Amino acid sequence: MFQAKPITFQLESSQVAFAASYLQGITFNHYTALLQFDLSNSILSNWLAFTWEFSSKFGVFDTVVEEAYKTEWNYNAFHFTLHHALPQWIKDTLCLAPKQTTYERYKALGIQVDQHYWEDQSENMAPWTL
Repeated sequence: MFQAKPITFQLESSQVAFAASYLQGITFNHYTALLQFDLSNSILSNWLAFTWEFSSKFGVFDTVVEEAYKTEWNYNAFHFTLHHALPQWIKDTLCLAPKQTTYERYKALGIQVDQHYWEDQSENMAPWTL
């Protein structure tokens, strides 16, 4: 998002404010407490400090998002690239399965599909003859 609108999100404080607008519940309460009682805290103006504070205190909701964060990709770009890097036989099966909500589940299902594919391939191969 920030790269799509570099002028709008040129300042890290703008990035923090945008991300904070999506906070809910206890994370929102924590953010508003910082605004009320610690306005000079770098968490409110520094993107890395903000993400570190909230991910270390509250965790990351989705492991795909976490992997995207580690690689500095946004969620959609990470998921798109991951999906398109898969062999077609895995994609054909994944489109029939329920949507996986975490990176770990997506990865496990992809590995399982790949293993079944190769097991099937080895069973269908004709034995070597001399």
